[in-house]
Amino acid sequence: MGCNYVVLGAGRQGTAAAYDLLRYGQARSLVIADHDAELAHQAADKVNVLLQSDLAQVAVVDVTDQAALVNLLCGTDAVVSAVPYRFNLGVARAAIEAGTSMCDLGGNTELVWQELALDEEAKAAGVSIIPDCGLMPGLGNTLAVYAMSQMAQPQHVRIFVGGLPRDPRPPFDYLLTFHIAGLSNEYAGHAIYLRNGAIVEVPVFSELEMLDFPEPVGQCEAFVTSGGTSICPWTFEGRLLTYEEKTVRYPGHCVAFKAFADLGLLDQTAIKVGEVSVVPRELFHVLLEPKISYPEDKDLVVLRVLCSGENAAGRLVETKLEVIDFHDPATGFRSMERMTGFPAAIVAHLLATGQTPRGALPLETAVDGWAFVAEWRKRGLPLSEEIV
Repeated sequence: MGCNYVVLGAGRQGTAAAYDLLRYGQARSLVIADHDAELAHQAADKVNVLLQSDLAQVAVVDVTDQAALVNLLCGTDAVVSAVPYRFNLGVARAAIEAGTSMCDLGGNTELVWQELALDEEAKAAGVSIIPDCGLMPGLGNTLAVYAMSQMAQPQHVRIFVGGLPRDPRPPFDYLLTFHIAGLSNEYAGHAIYLRNGAIVEVPVFSELEMLDFPEPVGQCEAFVTSGGTSICPWTFEGRLLTYEEKTVRYPGHCVAFKAFADLGLLDQTAIKVGEVSVVPRELFHVLLEPKISYPEDKDLVVLRVLCSGENAAGRLVETKLEVIDFHDPATGFRSMERMTGFPAAIVAHLLATGQTPRGALPLETAVDGWAFVAEWRKRGLPLSEEIV
């Protein structure tokens, strides 16, 4: 029969998700919807040209217009929300009203809790609502579930993930591959970890450590940022002793960006500068974005999941999963687009084909790790496994 999909948001990750759904998601129809008609047409044209298809269609919609959004989603099997995270709660409500299952790219744990509070409404509507389905939170957490399932008694999970430039440019050796507000959001507040079986708050930019990855990546640093674990510490409380995630960057990044934070440049309370009122974070975005945005530069993504515990014989073992992905010259998709959009598309396909329970559910309980990895491997995407 085929599946009917809508992708909300015609930006980088939304376009990648649309491509994956058309190529691997048994799509009968797919609509790329955005408030910007030109952007939506560009995304649909790119996907159709790549796949020599005409299935990707366009809709213009304002996601804050609930009635218009519900109307768009009616008759759709699954929708991927690739709009800024602040809109995801409204999209979830519209999806429930339309009788459409939904996943999103996440990015804000407080909003995720609000989405999960819609559980009874989603069950009554017979749909699944699954937040946090991008790279991290998202792919890393799902691979952690997969690794945990291979042990009789998993105990410790540590995740390291980062998007990096293939050829770093000074002074920041960083390449912006998603909305800058998402970057500054990671660098503010604290992370939620599970340690010694208890939920704890850990300040961002703390616990710096060095890691080695295979060439051409080489040595990197990892440090605490916010949001990556999402609600996993609560989900796994009582089952694991440790659940934590760190962001990977080239050496020197943590010190530089912590200095910006210490100066107050990530604050969101307006201050007076002469006769002008300025929000420091907005000024930071304006100043930083041109220094780290290079549209023609190539990127890469690294993701390492370490899971240790006891096997069926009671012996201590550790599973190491690793993804190292690069810009794809065949499609033109950056690695960040692939590693964010493709996981969401896989979840959307599982939603559309009835392979997830009904309700508003955390990714780590709603999606079977083995089913996800089978879909991942079907696409020929990188994933190495090692048991130590």
